[in-house]
Amino acid sequence: MTHDQIDTLRDDIRYMKSLADDGANGPLLGGSVLVAAGIIFGAASIVEWMMSAGTISDAGGIGHLYLWGAAGALFTLALIVLIRRQKSRAGVMSPSNRASGNAWMGVGLAIFSLSVAVTVLIYKTGSGLPALIFPSLIFALYGTGWAVSAAMSGQKWLWVPAFGGWVAAPLVALFAGTSEMWLVYGAGIVLLALVPGAVLMRREPVQQA
Repeated sequence: MTHDQIDTLRDDIRYMKSLADDGANGPLLGGSVLVAAGIIFGAASIVEWMMSAGTISDAGGIGHLYLWGAAGALFTLALIVLIRRQKSRAGVMSPSNRASGNAWMGVGLAIFSLSVAVTVLIYKTGSGLPALIFPSLIFALYGTGWAVSAAMSGQKWLWVPAFGGWVAAPLVALFAGTSEMWLVYGAGIVLLALVPGAVLMRREPVQQA
């Protein structure tokens, strides 16, 4: 083996070690996305509660579709902007951030797919009952996303929102069929997305100019 080859091998080893160190010690990114989700969908939950309680008009039932459609569109726009900003952050390519990012992308795609499936069920059955399971599904998926983040980053405190999501799934089901379900759901979104997302944001490295 030549001297140049040995130097190249050493550089490769140093690079792999730096990736491992980033994965073990580097801060998780993406907190801003969760904060955006908490704000947007938390606010939508309050509006949904008001419509379900009859405080404001639901426009003959169509208002529910407009509400969540608008919330989904707004979050999608926020997601595009925030992901573009995140690409320039230090540590974005660390193993923990890549694994966590892929896990949360899977959570988001699963939620979208399930929302389509629930919509199809509502159309096929002519009943709004299938929609009652949706909040529980979202909380269960949130728990999974946080569990992957906790396992990959080694940050044990992330197991709190992970187990919180799994506990919230059956808890919100207890309120199914009542307007209060949306208050419980909104509170859960704040506790499982906005609050831990804000903590992650505070721990992120300062954006380089």
